Amino acid sequence: MPEPPPSRRAALLTLGCARNEVDSEELAGRLADGGWALTDGTDADVIVVNTCGFVESAKKDSVDALLEAAETGAKVVAVGCMAQRYGSELAESLPEAAAVLGFDHYPELGERLDDVVAGRTVASHTPADRRTLLPITPVQRPAVADVSVPGHGWGPRVLRRRLDDSPVAALKIASGCDRRCSFCAIPSFRGAFVSRPPDEIVAEAAWLAGQGVRELFLVSENSTSYGKDLGREHGGPDALERLLPRLAGLDGIERVRVSYLQPAETRPGLLRAIAGTDGVADYFDMSFQHASATVLRRMRRFGGTESFLALVEQIRSLAPDAGIRSNVIVGFPGETEDDVSELAHFLTEAQLDVVGVFGYSDEDGTEAEKLSGKHDPEVVAERVARVSDLVEQLTAQRAEDRVGDEVLVLVERVDDDECVGRAAHQGPEVDGECLLTGEVELMVGDLVRGKVIGSEGVDLIVAPVEAVSTAGASHMSELASESMSRDDRERRHRAREGSS
Repeated sequence: MPEPPPSRRAALLTLGCARNEVDSEELAGRLADGGWALTDGTDADVIVVNTCGFVESAKKDSVDALLEAAETGAKVVAVGCMAQRYGSELAESLPEAAAVLGFDHYPELGERLDDVVAGRTVASHTPADRRTLLPITPVQRPAVADVSVPGHGWGPRVLRRRLDDSPVAALKIASGCDRRCSFCAIPSFRGAFVSRPPDEIVAEAAWLAGQGVRELFLVSENSTSYGKDLGREHGGPDALERLLPRLAGLDGIERVRVSYLQPAETRPGLLRAIAGTDGVADYFDMSFQHASATVLRRMRRFGGTESFLALVEQIRSLAPDAGIRSNVIVGFPGETEDDVSELAHFLTEAQLDVVGVFGYSDEDGTEAEKLSGKHDPEVVAERVARVSDLVEQLTAQRAEDRVGDEVLVLVERVDDDECVGRAAHQGPEVDGECLLTGEVELMVGDLVRGKVIGSEGVDLIVAPVEAVSTAGASHMSELASESMSRDDRERRHRAREGSS
């Protein structure tokens, strides 16, 4: 009697950012394509943990997740940023993991899991600076075919499987980064900047629309660099500006949102494209990091309060109701009390919608790790608390100022007690949400016009006015489309008047 085939059930656990979520869906697609059954983890033979290696707290969460997965009795495999960054070092310190695999293992992940289930030893990933794997000159990078970059190189085939039924999906447009911020280790393990070809991105976006996705959340390490490595035909400084209308014009897609813009690289043409393209959210995710020019130079970044406020003013002249969010780091080596005051002044004047406040901590292998002027952890924590308190007040006031406005809300969650979605100025998960009131029956994926009647912190309370587009519709009704177009024309007219 022949032996029964070995069980091939795998679960995926994802930590970290939206880029990791996309990578997990690629891994899910590869596993399913290779004959593996995906499960929620209760009966998995292998649990694949997609780790985060960005900051110390994220690394701790990843280790905890690996240990917790091992307690289920399943084999545990570590992938993702922490596995890529530490590889064999992580494997040695964490024997609970049956394997620690890097990005180069992704194309053969199913085979490596076969090895794990069969008890065969899988050599751990050996870390190396991935910036050295591609040419320094960006336009020479597409010719290098032997470097595995997650989410790249699929061609017209979409090698992805959705792991949830959310109407919002992250869509990777590029990977890696060429910047050398002194506090950031990401380029060392994510590698040099590589854009995905536009046709490949559009093909995946169309596939996502066919899966019920209504909003595309464009992700990368640096979206403002998109296209610089693609050559004249597909790339150039306006490559993202040309890509946005193609994505927004896809059947079923109601909104396209761009994430992670570098202020020093953000051109007026890109601002105009985001503010003026129908179907693209008036949403600007600006990576300011600080406002003191002195601190920013030590971070190896550019700009300061004056130029950043000018950029904010430029955005609001084009889209007065735009959402602008950012992250800032406090307690950076050498930061003075005057620098903190400068940051507070900028935040007060800028009136951003959301600000993430992070305390500085050393990251292995970064330039900042060796800088003088380090602060005691107590000083860093006090500055984080102080700036966070200010941000909480400012962002709550910004939300309150929207009371009386009309917003378009994409419904994302409906249960017995509440109906919740997000407006154009609110990014996924971290930027607040809209609580829809009343007795109107709505479904996940509906696009609803509503009036803001209240606020709670950064969240808005919205009274629905009309359903502009329903989840089952491939496009809006003619009346709603005309109404939206009219509103868009009026908004852009007001914006032009404001900038003249």
